[in-house]
Amino acid sequence: MQRIEAETIALQALAWLAGQDDLLGVFLGASGASVGDLAAQAASAEFQGAVLDFLTMDDAWVIAFCDAHGLKYEAPMMARQALPGGAQINWT
Repeated sequence: MQRIEAETIALQALAWLAGQDDLLGVFLGASGASVGDLAAQAASAEFQGAVLDFLTMDDAWVIAFCDAHGLKYEAPMMARQALPGGAQINWT
């Protein structure tokens, strides 16, 4: 996946997350971000990675997000891997 596509998916995930009242508070608490940080940090690849890290913590969230945006279920993880800090670790 190209980085521009990964950034697009991350921004879609951020917008989706902002629309989920029950999850938004959990994300803000887990990340330490404020509501103001959502807009201020949206263009940051590191923040986008944090959004995707959070989203991919729960299969139900991934399914709901992907279904809402017509994406394959593996798209958020592929996008995360394309952003800084998202490379898979090879332990062998």
